[in-house]
Amino acid sequence: MRVAEQTAEKNDIERLDREYTLGTWSRQRDFDPTQIVDTDGPRIITADGDSILDFSSQYVCTSLGYDAERVCDAVNEQIRTVPYVNPGWATEPRARLSEKLAEITPGSLKRTFYSTSGTEANEVAFKIARAYTGNHKILSRYRSYHGATAASLSASGDPRRVAEGPDVQPEVPGMVKGPDPYAYGSSLDPDKSLEYIDEMLALEGGTVAGVLVEPLVGSNGVLTPPDDYLPRLKEIAHDHGALLICDEVMTGFGRTGEWFASTLFETEPDIITMAKGLTGSYQPLAATTVTEEIGKYFESNLLNQGHTFSGHPTACAAGLAAIETYEQDELIENAREMGQYLKSELESLAERHPSVGERRGIGLHQGLELTRSTEERVPFEERSDKVSSNTTVLDDVGAHALDNDVYFYTSVNTIVVTPPLTIGEDHVDEAVAALDEALDVSDDAMDS
Repeated sequence: MRVAEQTAEKNDIERLDREYTLGTWSRQRDFDPTQIVDTDGPRIITADGDSILDFSSQYVCTSLGYDAERVCDAVNEQIRTVPYVNPGWATEPRARLSEKLAEITPGSLKRTFYSTSGTEANEVAFKIARAYTGNHKILSRYRSYHGATAASLSASGDPRRVAEGPDVQPEVPGMVKGPDPYAYGSSLDPDKSLEYIDEMLALEGGTVAGVLVEPLVGSNGVLTPPDDYLPRLKEIAHDHGALLICDEVMTGFGRTGEWFASTLFETEPDIITMAKGLTGSYQPLAATTVTEEIGKYFESNLLNQGHTFSGHPTACAAGLAAIETYEQDELIENAREMGQYLKSELESLAERHPSVGERRGIGLHQGLELTRSTEERVPFEERSDKVSSNTTVLDDVGAHALDNDVYFYTSVNTIVVTPPLTIGEDHVDEAVAALDEALDVSDDAMDS
């Protein structure tokens, strides 16, 4: 195809998309998508021919990069044999995937319910926790994101939860917020945050069904807790009759150098939710996995949950092939090794750039929080900016890196550095070089 024809097609596709599609999380005047026409390893290719190194795995989901042939082959084979049956029928992909998840999840987690996205997986977890405990409330944290459906968004502490105001976007009842283990820029240290949650649960008087947390917070700052935080939180939850629900939609499937981040902290959740890396985003699939004890409860009690696409055989085939890819290509080990290299390089960046207030994260789940003032820890970006049309310094930093063909997702004053698990040192070097130059923008914007 001639260049002129390519350009015309690109422009037409972008025009059609802009005119007929409602863009996510945006005022539509700001919706301005760039057409992607191809992919290559950890790179996406635009219609203009730009080859962009994706160093955030899009929204922390394309963990296998873009050339996972086992997954492509599995989807192709399944879609030609049994593309779909309703969840009342058994298929080999679902059965094998459920068995595999029981093997790789922590401790006695065993029985799995499937849906299509992380928010649905969390909604299922709420229902299961409420049925099992007989309680209603869900305690989550102020710096968190658990999904866009009504209950999951209400459980989130993300600014999008209240973006339209309580009259337009009322919260689902029963959602309670607690503090985070966020040492940078907070007056409440992690130990005190646990004491606060303990007291909150006591004051709620045994009405809380589940304590919902991301083991490492994702889009609200890549917050990394102390080593003893998660096991202590589970103990506190159980003391008050609540279950520990770990949202591992972002941190699952090797991102932190372990199958699940809960394992890093030697903690077995009562319920674990997952999506994104479950298929490497080659198919939409999510899962809610519960302990054997909770699973037995529903042998004689109604599991009041259904989903037309629960256990979709083509999606489950992708999930099974994705896990096989993580294993056979030793991607979890690679995430651990490259995570150490990435951490070292990001710490060097932090030393060179005064606008970097803190590096956080484990494995290939890393983030840099920026600051206007190293002494007072003043953020460039307020939480409310996430739902505004304002262009922030973080946006400018991300745009500068993108001009140099490296994509970083930025959110709540943090540059999210979460590349595919397939990367090597050369990719880290390329990304860090682009970020090194981009951070000059934030250095220049600091308070004098």
